[in-house]
Amino acid sequence: MKIIKITQIKSGIDRPERQKLTLKALGLKKLNASREVEATPQVAGMLRKVDHLVKVEKA
Repeated sequence: MKIIKITQIKSGIDRPERQKLTLKALGLKKLNASREVEATPQVAGMLRKVDHLVKVEKA
């Protein structure tokens, strides 16, 4: 599987609860936190919901 690196670049404060929970499900807890995950369709869907809060790179 393809691995991607996601980094939280904006805060989840003052965002809808669904977006906060999506960040938590992706494993992002703090600003500038990074995580490497497999590029599955489920992860791609979550990233579309919070694409304005994260940066995605190839790992």
